[in-house]
Amino acid sequence: MKILVTGLWICAVTILSCYGAVTWGSGLFSKKEEPYLEGLQYQKLAPINVPMVADGKVQGYIVAVLVFTADARLMHTLPVPPNAFVIDETFRQIYADPQIDFKRLSRYNVTQRLAEVRKAVNERLGADVVKDVLVEEFNFVAKREVRS
Repeated sequence: MKILVTGLWICAVTILSCYGAVTWGSGLFSKKEEPYLEGLQYQKLAPINVPMVADGKVQGYIVAVLVFTADARLMHTLPVPPNAFVIDETFRQIYADPQIDFKRLSRYNVTQRLAEVRKAVNERLGADVVKDVLVEEFNFVAKREVRS
């Protein structure tokens, strides 16, 4: 009888120790999900070259380098990054703006234009992803100064 009880005791201890090792070990080797940092993400865009057409001729090019900040959590859930949308909307806004006339220079409301770019991009994305659009560089290069 002692041998039978000892054998059952050894089997029970072996089964419980195996169960404990598997349960404890599965937590060690599982992938740990790293949460995305909450807050804003800073994205610098490639330079944009916008031709300025007047009197049926290219007068020069506006070269703009933009930066935008976006909600980091939403950026990781979007199927397409908003960079292309910001570049496209900026190009459209500058190219189609009748107020930009380099023959008669005047002050230009950049803040309003950037707010319109942000609003249009967020409408196209269907969420309030882009929080702010900033100008890093904005220049006009006359056609005669362009080297081919």
